[in-house]
Amino acid sequence: MHHLIPLLVAVPLLGAALLVATGRLLPRIAAEITGFVVSGGTAALAVLLLLDSAPPMVEWVGGWLPVDGESVGILVVGDGPALGMAALASLLTLAALAYSWRYFDEPPSGRTGSFTALMLVFQGAMCGFAVAGDLFNAFVFFELMSVVAYALTGYRIDEAKAVQGALTFGVVNSLGAYALLMGIALLYARTGELAMTEIGRGLDAAAGPGGPDALVLASFVLVLTGLLVKAAAVPFHFWLPDAHAVAPTPVCMLLSGVMVELGAYGVWRVYGTVFAGPGGIPAADLTRALVTLGALTAATGAVMCWYQRHIKRLLAYSTVAHTGLFLVGLGILTPEGDDGVALYLLGHAGVKAALFACAGNLLDRFGSVDEHALHGRARPLRATAVLFAVGALALAGLPPFGTALGKAVTEEAVGGPLTVVYVAASAITAGAVLRVTARVFLGLGPRPEDAEYETSGSDEEPETPGLLRRIPDIMTTVPAVLLAAALAVGVVPGLGALVARSVNEAGSGGAHVSVHWTAHGVLLGVASTALAAALAGLAVTRPRWVAAPDWAAPLRRLQSGHVGDYVAWLLMGATVLGALALPGVLDS
Repeated sequence: MHHLIPLLVAVPLLGAALLVATGRLLPRIAAEITGFVVSGGTAALAVLLLLDSAPPMVEWVGGWLPVDGESVGILVVGDGPALGMAALASLLTLAALAYSWRYFDEPPSGRTGSFTALMLVFQGAMCGFAVAGDLFNAFVFFELMSVVAYALTGYRIDEAKAVQGALTFGVVNSLGAYALLMGIALLYARTGELAMTEIGRGLDAAAGPGGPDALVLASFVLVLTGLLVKAAAVPFHFWLPDAHAVAPTPVCMLLSGVMVELGAYGVWRVYGTVFAGPGGIPAADLTRALVTLGALTAATGAVMCWYQRHIKRLLAYSTVAHTGLFLVGLGILTPEGDDGVALYLLGHAGVKAALFACAGNLLDRFGSVDEHALHGRARPLRATAVLFAVGALALAGLPPFGTALGKAVTEEAVGGPLTVVYVAASAITAGAVLRVTARVFLGLGPRPEDAEYETSGSDEEPETPGLLRRIPDIMTTVPAVLLAAALAVGVVPGLGALVARSVNEAGSGGAHVSVHWTAHGVLLGVASTALAAALAGLAVTRPRWVAAPDWAAPLRRLQSGHVGDYVAWLLMGATVLGALALPGVLDS
């Protein structure tokens, strides 16, 4: 089975090449069917490999096996987390293609199938990053994923704001990629290796009695910076809301549903295989860095989410907040934390993709994603309203959704004051989504005052040839299936234990961790849901009580839209990472 792992990358790329080569000859329906078959076949292969991933598989692409411990071959890894992320990326790509089935505005002549081809390349790049066993090829797929995401974000090239959002996305993420590449170069200079496990051994072998030195610290900061840019952690996050505001709905489903999560997965993978040994970075330093940045990310994302009226930006900041929760769970460096984050991530992927799909329904039906302008106008969209409300409850951590199970396990692992961060961030972000549900779909509360706002989301161009009179069944079926999948993560017997076993076999030597519902976790999930409902009710009935306070204005102004500002914050974030890791290195 291990010989099939490279096909997770090859099949989507070959499918994309086929669509590009025949794009002028194929009718649109044939191009979309081809993309659907290729994406679905890759997803089926990923799931098949995942079911056979114990013990973990290793494949040297092209048969370039190591000789006397040395190799120039490309290493791919088929353990549970790697194949799980590949399966998640493939299934969400399949869902995004199904959602966009024949609904996109017809492309210009000669470009038939170009969108589908880009989506397939995106899928192949995400799968490649997930299974990459050496740092350089992880970087290659990191860049391929990024370049395709830029093109997809600015797909509607006739709109200036789409081009601006894609440009901001491209500049910030390219700088993150350069940082990642420089970190890889430093590690190669020290160890002469590119395979992650071999780099880790090389660092351990080269470590002196004083532990890691400045070169190891510099490589750690650079590599982590590149991955945290992709994960949209504060203060590397500014590109994410700008990109989500302009990207087509199926692209938003992938950006928030899996690409950002791949950044967090990369942090977990690289630290565990490269920097976790005696020649790497002390565990206390990584904990300090990730927990600090994670808590800051969760708080910033939650506050900014609450004060948005642009629905896609609101959902994007919700992604930022939950990324912070993932980083906190990973930062405590325990098997329980890793297992909780894995389950949380699976549930969140389905929920967030479904919510973006519902936002796309609003855009294509009314030509707006402005919460204020849409007040009461979406009453006829009953199915979308139910899905949006269910998505909000799942985001809050209401049992028995997978988000609730992952959140409960992670909360128990982190314990103490950090539990408050989980309850507050999930409640505030879910409360904002429930507020949108109450105002837009139910028309509850007084109509919000039409105050001047930087990014309202009104007067947007639909992604269909014209405004829809009726939402097609496929555009409500897809989010319904995604929410059902998020529910299945929490209710399918044995699934949580299976995920935990796969994560632990890859990350902690097979340590056994029991994953199950606890009374404490259920109570916290119900509490965060009740708090979310209370916040939404207060916002709808007493809007002046929850209007943006003066102290929040500077935080909003930081999202300036100027790429130079975002670059400055990226450099500051890298400096902060170094400062957080430096004390332990000096002590050692």
